[in-house]
Amino acid sequence: MKNKKVLFISSTGGHLKELLQLRPLFKEYDSYLITEKTESTKKLKTEFKNKMGYLVYGTKEHFFIYPFKLLFNTFKSFYYYILFHPKYIITTGAHTAGPMCVIGKLFGSKIIYIETMANIYKKTVTGKLIYLFADLFLVQWESMLKLYPKAIYAGFIF
Repeated sequence: MKNKKVLFISSTGGHLKELLQLRPLFKEYDSYLITEKTESTKKLKTEFKNKMGYLVYGTKEHFFIYPFKLLFNTFKSFYYYILFHPKYIITTGAHTAGPMCVIGKLFGSKIIYIETMANIYKKTVTGKLIYLFADLFLVQWESMLKLYPKAIYAGFIF
């Protein structure tokens, strides 16, 4: 399975913590990890070396700057997509992963989205978007199946 290219992407914080629970899968595939560059994520470059990429950290709380960072990250995501050209994109969200999933879908990658365990009764913004076209949409709470009827309950990632 080492010949299958799998891109793992998420924003920093809890989404990344969830994604890193899939670390054993990273070794089974030709994998690449992308997250936002922050002080807490810089150390990942030591572990993943040339199989790691960074996007600009952005948060929706910075209302005026965020759209520009999102646009920049969209172009940078396109660069990473062309560089790695994954067969699969696996993400736990959030906003950082949205552009990559759209790009991947347009170019034929399979999209696997894992809705965060932080939400038990409410959809995330990224989840709402990616649910429309994900090839596999997983939820970590059975209650989320009411909101995402085509999803699969997969239990907790931790």
